[in-house]
Order: sequence, then structure tokens, then C-alpha cells
Amino acid sequence: MDKNKPNIIFMGTPEFSVPVLEMIHKELGVAAAVTIPDKPKGRGRKLQSSAVKSAAIEMGIPLLQPEKLKDENFRNELAAFQPDIIVVVAFRILPALIFNLPSIGTFNIHASLLPKYRGAAPINWAIINGESKTGLTTFLIEEKVDTGNILLQDKINLHNDCTAGDLHNIMMPRAAKIGLDTCNLLLSGEYELKEQDDSQASPAPKLFPSQATIDWTMPSDKVKNFINGFSPFPGSRTKWNGKMLKILRAEHAGHISLNPGEYKITKTGFYVCCGDGAIKITELQQEGKKPVNVEAFLNGYRGEKHGHFD
Repeated sequence: MDKNKPNIIFMGTPEFSVPVLEMIHKELGVAAAVTIPDKPKGRGRKLQSSAVKSAAIEMGIPLLQPEKLKDENFRNELAAFQPDIIVVVAFRILPALIFNLPSIGTFNIHASLLPKYRGAAPINWAIINGESKTGLTTFLIEEKVDTGNILLQDKINLHNDCTAGDLHNIMMPRAAKIGLDTCNLLLSGEYELKEQDDSQASPAPKLFPSQATIDWTMPSDKVKNFINGFSPFPGSRTKWNGKMLKILRAEHAGHISLNPGEYKITKTGFYVCCGDGAIKITELQQEGKKPVNVEAFLNGYRGEKHGHFD
């Protein structure tokens, strides 16, 4: 270990975490990366590595993949790196025996303006609830999830038809910058912590396919936000001619004289009436097919031009 450099441990799993790992390693160096064990996926049940593992191997960063975070051997392996800082981005809930290891501290990058949207799906819930702004927060990890004192925040304005996938992609490079800035802030020792106001907290629990059925009686703005907030995963859905139709992107379309759940297909688009107003579908996925934009769908569509979702 180079004593002229801080000893930084990085913990993360998905693609969202990778730019943070890359930037911190480039600018400050990462002593080790921690990610989940390889998991079997697909029909062949072949073991698949996390995005962070692949990136760490490519950059030559030592890698740890503990089965259990409370394992004493894992704690000892980490302690051997004499960590100054642990950076956590989309990983797992850390026990105190791990987040108390660094000489300076352990911080998390969270995809909301805490205390708003504490939980596993802050990006999705910001869209579902029609927020006009959201952002990123770095905070020191404590026992209770997403409640630690705030270090830095980065505010992001949302455009009207932003999906969760769009926001994820906007946040990725900005997460890298705020991650590096937070490391440098902690290393400087010149920072003030801001306590979270628990009275302003709101939950952002994980989303499941069982929650993804569209209620067409809701106002059109709520339907649009629901669709865009569930996109791309798990994907909002409705039944059409007995099969599942995922609607992955929508925009507000004013008023049409139909009942909630009725649709009409014209040369200009695919419109659905809601409880108040209508939405225009701009991206969809039919059962057993790949996602397509509405223009590609309309080019090949030969079915009924007017009907009602099941």
C-alpha cells in the first residue's frame, strides 16, 4: 500500500456504481473493491459477475466477494487494507463492524435528496410521484438505513416526460463526480455535517411486477408518471387481447372522448383515455417481443384501431 495515497475501499454491484469506481480509482486510487458473489442466471444457470466485478478486474483492483458481510474473516480481510474511507454505491446494508472500520468514515451515494425517498428505489419513486427535481446525496452511514448525516448534495431538475431509466443515466456520471468530491472533502477534514430532518422523510421501497398493473381510472398525469416511473423495470403493464402489454414510456395527450382504458390508434399515435384526460404511448413491448418505439409499432400494426384494454 502506498502511504502517500489514501486507502479507499469501494463497495457496489450494478452498472450505476461503475463510473464512481472508475473516477475514484483514476484520481485517488482504490485499494480494493467489494461486490456480491457471482450468481447463476438464464436458462443455462451460468454464473454471472456483477458490473463492478468486471470493472475491477479490468482495472486490476483487488476484489472481495463475501457471502456474509458479518463474517469475521471478511472483516479481517478489509482491516488488512487499513482503510481510510469506504465508498458505498448500490450495494448491501452494511453492519457496524464493517462501516466503523475506516479511520475517516464510510459514506453512501444515494439517488435522492435525502431525507426524501429513503429506500431501494428512489429514482423510480421520484418519477412516479411527479417530482420536478431530485438529486444525489452523500452521507455517512449509520445503523439505521439512509439516515446518516449529509455531506454533499447535487440537485437535478426533471423534464416532464423523464423515465426512471432516463434519470438513472443522467445520474450515473454525476454520481461519479459527487463520489470523488466527497472523498476529497473527507480527506481535507474541512467539512460540516448536516443532520437529516426525519419529519421530511418519505419511503422508496423496491418495486415488483405485482405492483405494475396500470389503473386507467387515475388522472392522466398520474398514469403517465406511473408508466415512466416503472420504466424500464419492472415495466408497467395492462392486458390487451388476453396478452400482457408493457407500456414503457408515455406523455400527456390532453382530452379524448372515451372511457378510462379505451384506446384509439391513428396515424399520429396510440392514445389511451384515463380518468381525467389521456396519455399517448411512445414506447411499448408486446408479450414475447422486444421493446419498440410507437412509430415502429404503428408501421407493422394491422389490428383494431379502437378498443378497450382487458
